[in-house]
Amino acid sequence: MQEPDPRNSDIVVYVNGQLLARNDAKISVFDSVVQGGDAVWEGLRVYNGRIAALSGHMARLQDSAKTLAFAAVPSADEIRGALFRTLEANGMWDGAHIRLTLTRGEKITSGMNPKLNRSGCSLIVLAEWKPPVYSDSGIRVITASTRRNTPQCLDSKIHHNNLLNNILATIEANVAQVDSAIMLDVNGFVSETNDTNIFIVRDGRLFTPFADACLPGLTRQMILDIAVDNSISACEKNLSLTELYTADEVFTTGTMGELTPVLEADGRTIGNGDTGELTHRMQKLHRQYAYENGEPVPFERTKP
Repeated sequence: MQEPDPRNSDIVVYVNGQLLARNDAKISVFDSVVQGGDAVWEGLRVYNGRIAALSGHMARLQDSAKTLAFAAVPSADEIRGALFRTLEANGMWDGAHIRLTLTRGEKITSGMNPKLNRSGCSLIVLAEWKPPVYSDSGIRVITASTRRNTPQCLDSKIHHNNLLNNILATIEANVAQVDSAIMLDVNGFVSETNDTNIFIVRDGRLFTPFADACLPGLTRQMILDIAVDNSISACEKNLSLTELYTADEVFTTGTMGELTPVLEADGRTIGNGDTGELTHRMQKLHRQYAYENGEPVPFERTKP
């Protein structure tokens, strides 16, 4: 379990146009995120003065808000401004993670119906000093009994805050005393883990599940793009647990975890039980890509 960085005790948080000290950063009990998890979010990472895949995150946030019929959604430029303002106030230039939340806003009284929302969206920017949540040395996983949402019930392409589906899988991982849980789709194919996308390596080729029941993650897309740029074969396909157990290598991808080797799944050792050659290579290529291609923040570095 990752320990909190002591620097985070003094951060300021953006809430609806105000920069507030950590202990003063509050949201109304009538806000939709409190009432029903009715909000969308993005996780972003800052690399040496650049925010990785910022345009992609902004587009996904706007798409999710549109799908959920949010009213008075702030523009991408407004949200960018709030992000940059928060990072500058905290002196965050590198090694920071941002949790960006856009809620349907405050209700006039408690209840589920969006007709009770009459004041527009709430915007929260929480930036913290935070390294990748998983170690480069690898993780152990189990397969959760909780299945990933099907688009017939709740489309995973909506990056929403109602994360109970994933949290139930996380509880299963905690009970099993492993690092994470693989979630299957309703047809029994591998979808993703409770908090990351997943890739397998076989014969030097990369495979990842179709983005049907899983989130089409932006780090996932980076890996697919990097593979093309480096003449590495990569494709999407249905993956069974047998294919995962017998893969040469397995790794997960995500903004919070970057690229993490999976060394064991359901008690089966993956490959030789160590980080594989292609996983090592993709870790290096991803970090190089993130440091070189992110959108620059519009302020100078003020803290080491």
